[in-house]
Amino acid sequence: MSFYVTTPIYYVNAAPHLGHAYTTIAADVMARHHRQLGEDVFFLTGTDEHGEPVALAAEALGVTPRELADKNAERFKALAPLLDATNDFFIRTSDPEHGRAVQEVLTRVKDNGFVELGMYEGWYCPRCADFKSEGEIVDGNRCPIHLIELDWEQEENYFFKLSALQERLERHYAEHPDFVAPGSRYNEALSFIRGGLQDVSLTRGKLTWGVPVPWDEGHVFYVWFDALLNYYTALTYARPGEDLTEEFWPASYHLIGKDILKFHAVFWPALLMAAGLPLPEHLYVHGYLLMDGHKMSKSLGNVLDPFEIIDKYGSDALRFYLLRDVSFGQDGSVSAADFEKRYESELANDFGNLASRTIKMVLRYRDGAVPQVELDPVLAPDFDGLCERVGDLMGRAELTPALEEIWQRVRRLNRYVEENAPWKLAKEEGREADLDRVLASLTEGLRTVTVLLHAYIPQRAEVLLDALGAPDLTIANARFGAAVPTQVQDLDPLFPKQPAAEVA
Repeated sequence: MSFYVTTPIYYVNAAPHLGHAYTTIAADVMARHHRQLGEDVFFLTGTDEHGEPVALAAEALGVTPRELADKNAERFKALAPLLDATNDFFIRTSDPEHGRAVQEVLTRVKDNGFVELGMYEGWYCPRCADFKSEGEIVDGNRCPIHLIELDWEQEENYFFKLSALQERLERHYAEHPDFVAPGSRYNEALSFIRGGLQDVSLTRGKLTWGVPVPWDEGHVFYVWFDALLNYYTALTYARPGEDLTEEFWPASYHLIGKDILKFHAVFWPALLMAAGLPLPEHLYVHGYLLMDGHKMSKSLGNVLDPFEIIDKYGSDALRFYLLRDVSFGQDGSVSAADFEKRYESELANDFGNLASRTIKMVLRYRDGAVPQVELDPVLAPDFDGLCERVGDLMGRAELTPALEEIWQRVRRLNRYVEENAPWKLAKEEGREADLDRVLASLTEGLRTVTVLLHAYIPQRAEVLLDALGAPDLTIANARFGAAVPTQVQDLDPLFPKQPAAEVA
């Protein structure tokens, strides 16, 4: 069985920030979980390098678009391993292989009768690289995302006949109610479609920084159509000498932010229909990370620096915070203070302290040997069905509820320690069997939650599982009682407590 997950590709008009890290982390959590299930996984991320936003940013800096793209693409490449992202390929839309595949697919769209020459007029946001309808304009004549004044654009372009695909799109939505999630985003996309689709520019005649149109050298493809095709084109050249399309297409999940919903939930499936290609199985739309009431954006100057957070606290802490504090799929506010609070209360105290106490008690009372006895029947029901619930939520990209299911068991194990007080049992004559049962149950419970947490906090999970002598990461063994450890080793604090300091 195969699983293919993608992030959006990120604009290279500025350096990466926490919003980019957010989507990459979420995709990696899904990829890791599906690998734990034993599936063949392909995880794609990369950079969107063509179009007017990049050209304008380069002009402002006095460099060429290629120079800016090369510089910032390396920053995005550097971010992925810092996040412990296990992407299988990093695509750049300036890759010549991508450009050739774009030309082939869009020529097919033209040959299928979905392209015509026409004149376009409309209000245009150069930072979005998008024409805005009257309903999308705010504060008189401003972009709702970047809050800048829009430009009136007029030029002769080739058009993609989106209107001809309206009925097919509506039918696909009716037949696939889980095509877009959460449900509010499905309704938003369907409402946009039902509102009546207009043909859209497929090319730009005033730009040179883009993929050339093979049938008209005076045009380049509109950046969005070039970019959207990356999810498909990457499979044709990600592994030298191989074409992975048959194995992994259609994609299982595209993870996107809500600001690019229209392109991915309307333009993208229509484009694939026009090219005669299968549609992706699911789009999952997450919300914004907010600071000071606005989407985190380099252009607005309100960002948390993921590099600084990772340098001080480690990548696991950042991964955990973003999917724990902000419900994936919704907007959510982030701050340095909230990060530090979550780190202290849950990672250092709930989980880190549980791991330290458990291992130290096995070392102290049983010289590191985990008693091989029947597990406590009082604790076992709390873990019944946990694997299945987590797997079901993960399979629907409901990453925050899945993490909450696991964390409830972390807290249950902490209560179990307090309820049974192993330090008291160790002092009471005739309670050796009770102490054995508690230590064995506690160690096995810790192993179980740690296997399930691996997708979220891979570095610390692996350190802990090694200390438990139980490195097996397969979900099949993430069941209470499936693989009770036999010997533990001491370990340093998983999440050391830090002196309070502002994270910029």
